[in-house]
Amino acid sequence: MEMASNLFARCKAATLLLGVFLIGGITCGLARAAPEHGIAMYGDPALPPDFVSLPYVNPDAPKGGRITFAEIGGFDSLNPFILKGTAPWGMRMLGYDTLLDYSWAEPFTLYGLLAESITTPPDRSWVEFTLRPEARFSDGSPVTVEDVLWSFETLGTEGHPRYIGAWKKIARAEATGPRTLRLSFARPDRELPLILGLRPVLKKAQWEGRAFAQSGLEVPIGAGPYMVDTFEPGRHLTLRRNPDYWGRDLPLNRGKYNLDELRYEFFGDADVAFEAFRAGLVDVYREPSAAKWETAYDFPAVAMGKVIKAEIPHQRPSGIHGLVMNTRRPVFADWRVRDAMLHAFNFEFINATLTGSKMPRIQSYFSNSVLAMRPGPAEGRVRELLVPYAAALLPGALEGYALPVSDGRASNRRNLRRAFALLEEAGWHVDERGVLRNATGTAFTFEILLRQGDTETQQIVDIFAQGLERLGIAPQVTAIDNAQYAERTDSYDFDMTFYLRTMSLSPGTEQRLYWGAEGVTTPGTGNLMGMDNPAAEAMIDVLLTAHAQEDFIAAARALDRVLTTGRYVIPIWYSPVSRLAHSARLRYPETLPVYGDWVGFLPDVWWSEENRE
Repeated sequence: MEMASNLFARCKAATLLLGVFLIGGITCGLARAAPEHGIAMYGDPALPPDFVSLPYVNPDAPKGGRITFAEIGGFDSLNPFILKGTAPWGMRMLGYDTLLDYSWAEPFTLYGLLAESITTPPDRSWVEFTLRPEARFSDGSPVTVEDVLWSFETLGTEGHPRYIGAWKKIARAEATGPRTLRLSFARPDRELPLILGLRPVLKKAQWEGRAFAQSGLEVPIGAGPYMVDTFEPGRHLTLRRNPDYWGRDLPLNRGKYNLDELRYEFFGDADVAFEAFRAGLVDVYREPSAAKWETAYDFPAVAMGKVIKAEIPHQRPSGIHGLVMNTRRPVFADWRVRDAMLHAFNFEFINATLTGSKMPRIQSYFSNSVLAMRPGPAEGRVRELLVPYAAALLPGALEGYALPVSDGRASNRRNLRRAFALLEEAGWHVDERGVLRNATGTAFTFEILLRQGDTETQQIVDIFAQGLERLGIAPQVTAIDNAQYAERTDSYDFDMTFYLRTMSLSPGTEQRLYWGAEGVTTPGTGNLMGMDNPAAEAMIDVLLTAHAQEDFIAAARALDRVLTTGRYVIPIWYSPVSRLAHSARLRYPETLPVYGDWVGFLPDVWWSEENRE
């Protein structure tokens, strides 16, 4: 404290006596950093320090009841923070608390959870968190600064790759008091205080003498609202609300975590899971198919009002969903080949066949939002950002680009002609037997890797394969179980596979995990396509350092152009609503978060009316 007082005095004297702002401004700015109840990526948090509850919850929601989910696949680990093994998603989201937590009514604003306050200077060169004295793990032991620092280092060095990038940006991590810790950053990154505020906090003592990176089934000790009750690997998992949860009375948690029991039943495929829902063994079902939503929900429980069909709108970007091509494999290293695949994929016919043309197509990675690339040539600030990297850009990034559109007929003749021309330019030709080969005589073939039981994806691929056959290409379609699929995709052992990457309204550090060059060789990242593009890296840098929202939006739109024109993914459709069929005894608030049915919605703000007839 004495050092801070002296520093402030020196700053004040320098300003008053010399009148030179540039001499003392930066240092004084650091001294003026004050504890806050929350932090926003841009501007100030919408909620005041004395807020009562989040705007999209029912603060008077009753406690009690249960919900049963249907999950596809299985699990063989209860550690959701490492690359090895498969853990249930509910473990990470509901079993552990973080220093800060979201308000999903804002694009990217966090409020104190384990931390009662956050302090960071205007340049966000460091961040300091002060822990709440009442914060406890599920075994009743206090959450300490030592636990937090150990969690950050362990996750950053031994955890899943999604945690490693942020840890590398920390120059120093230290305790600054009995309940305070400070993280100083090696380079500018305005998002980093928020990202680190979302790191899960683990109990250090539980892991002493054990290898953290090894998967296992030991019941974890977390500080979150739910604890593991019962489980059978690969079959079911039950989480039970902790009656002594330390944070149950916080304004941030009022109206949340109302259900006493969350049960996850695991099924081999989506068809079996849906039949379990129809039979009343499952309480809620997310329906991805617009066509099935209209035709398959005529069973008695719906007619009797025991099951409710709900459509939850959202305002988030479409993200990317479709068939991703692995550029680490020679067959897809040439962008012209990837472009040919885009032309051979008859989206309009597939959409008409499987959804009745009801689903809009994903046009780019951030479509359906203000962050999406605009039609036509790049202009203004977007062009300024991209021009220095023109040599690394593919056709369309600066000039303008749109996905191929067919006439909707099964033949897809025009686009197949274009696909064949692109393949010829890339050195592929059809031989006398109708097989596409390169100059060495090697046939054009590749594997499409799918999850077992994914019926809709299989239907999409079957139609796609028919178009490829007309080009002299006979792909091999391989369906494997979830564990094998995770192992192969984590190690990038595939040619083409189905890919889903959701996007938020505030893209940031995670973009480097998705598209960064390090992911070309580092296993387990989101960079399944293996892209290595300096333009993408540069746009992510601008995202992370932008002070003005205008620069942030321009960087996102420029990144969207780099990704979309890279021709890495054959996109399918997205839905501007989530389709949820659920038991009538389950309810949710009338006011919806801006992200809709996403993280933080189900089961977080739902409740049960157990006595409803």
